[in-house]
Amino acid sequence: MRDATVCSAMFPVRADAARAVIAYSGLDVAEVFPGKAVCVLTFVDYRDGDLDQYHEFGMAFMVRPPGVAGSAGLADLRQAGVFIHWLPVDQRFTLEAGRSIWGFPKELADIELRLSSPYKRCIVRKDGRLVLDLLLRPGLPVPGSGPMTPLDAYTHRDGLTRRVPWSVRPRGVRVRPGGALIRLGNHPIAKELSELGLPKRALTSTTVARVEMTFGEALNP
Repeated sequence: MRDATVCSAMFPVRADAARAVIAYSGLDVAEVFPGKAVCVLTFVDYRDGDLDQYHEFGMAFMVRPPGVAGSAGLADLRQAGVFIHWLPVDQRFTLEAGRSIWGFPKELADIELRLSSPYKRCIVRKDGRLVLDLLLRPGLPVPGSGPMTPLDAYTHRDGLTRRVPWSVRPRGVRVRPGGALIRLGNHPIAKELSELGLPKRALTSTTVARVEMTFGEALNP
């Protein structure tokens, strides 16, 4: 992926509810505080890449790598990965490639992005029903724009959980505490988010104006 804009927010959610949502994966959530897991909501405008141009929304959870025990707190998060639970896109080619190559849980949805104003907004509809309307307010600039290796991504498809290593080069990063406003619709995914305790104040919100990403081969965890 040679050029994309990425916006995301991290929310503290009930760990027991998050465990129930991702139980099918065989993974366990990481806890930022006792009894609190982290749900990450992300929307991306892919402008140039091998999978063509498309919009994407992601619902993910911070998880412990398989076989790694942990306790609530920052130490648990430092060794965490990110499990991708739901990943709608608005183009069929990236859907097929994402499923077959990496096992990403991609499905088609209507994803409207509004990125030209200072506030960044994503509206997701699936099967004619509103899933959510997410608005982010960019924060302060973060110095540095070199390549970095983010948390490993984990996917689950056809009964198999896989680990996907990836690298990213971000430019124009802005971060703030809070900064997210979310409105839920009447879709089943909205119900899942509601059962997790959303809407609520985000831990942090992040916007990245320009991102380059490379995804490695999907591996056994």
